[in-house]
Amino acid sequence: MEFNHKSVLLNETIEGLMIKPEGTYVDGTLGGAGHSLEIVKKLNSQGRLIGFDQDEEAIKASGERLKDFSNVTIIRSNYRYMKEELNKIGVTKVDGIMLDLGVSSHQLDTIERGFSYRFDAPLDMRMDNRKSLTAKDIVNTYSQGELRRIIQEYGEDKFAANIAKHIVAYRENKEIETTGELVEIIKASIPMKIQKNMGHPAKQTFQALRIELNEELTVLSETLDEMIEMLNPEGRIGVITFHSLEDRIVKSIFKRAEDPCTCPKSLPMCICGKKPKGKVITKKPILPTEIEMDENPRSKSAKLRVFERGKEL
Repeated sequence: MEFNHKSVLLNETIEGLMIKPEGTYVDGTLGGAGHSLEIVKKLNSQGRLIGFDQDEEAIKASGERLKDFSNVTIIRSNYRYMKEELNKIGVTKVDGIMLDLGVSSHQLDTIERGFSYRFDAPLDMRMDNRKSLTAKDIVNTYSQGELRRIIQEYGEDKFAANIAKHIVAYRENKEIETTGELVEIIKASIPMKIQKNMGHPAKQTFQALRIELNEELTVLSETLDEMIEMLNPEGRIGVITFHSLEDRIVKSIFKRAEDPCTCPKSLPMCICGKKPKGKVITKKPILPTEIEMDENPRSKSAKLRVFERGKEL
């Protein structure tokens, strides 16, 4: 299957990065290279693009799409290792970084990857197939309390306790092996009259399992500050999120980087000595246009936030 993914907020992201032709740019979530292709088109022979992805299919697809550009380096790794991987190739500072935190259409639509509740497939959900842990391991080995916590926290599902209880009861008789089995368990956990007025009942649980398995929120919250530090003066970072938990992390880290002062408000002047790292460019997140949402329904929940490093570091 061709790696097909429509890049969300494409023009807005490219504009937000304010690309310098001679600059060094990093795409931490390369995917099908939709954003990267537009970045590299704006670079001259001194400019450089470095792309990261942990997904084998994405690496193949992006390599093919960017093969005509000699100033592109592609690294198969999670963006959590960005700093150390860049250091290996002699890059310590960059002019821009972008992250698109959405699951690609290709991942969702490749049935055997087990990301989607729309198809019956082995429960997998690994973004990096070199990892051994799968979604099947989570649903069959996590305690009822752990399952409830992740479905509640990462899926924001009010039926989390009941879904966790049903999962544990089911697996006492038989291991849960497929997405189809899990969908039926979830459906049995939610009253039918409520199901009639909601989206797909399994959507939030599947999101929660994917986030837990791939450590998506942990990686984001642990690495965003580090990425800001890697920016050259006036360099920019743009992050596209797809649900409120991610957006909250990005918003709070950008805000803290802009105003890190921890002094009590009652003090007439700052004495903590913490200096701003730059400024938030997007006071409110940039959202897709009506046209984009019509053309690509998966863009509906997308939000772009941009931060600029200060002139003097």
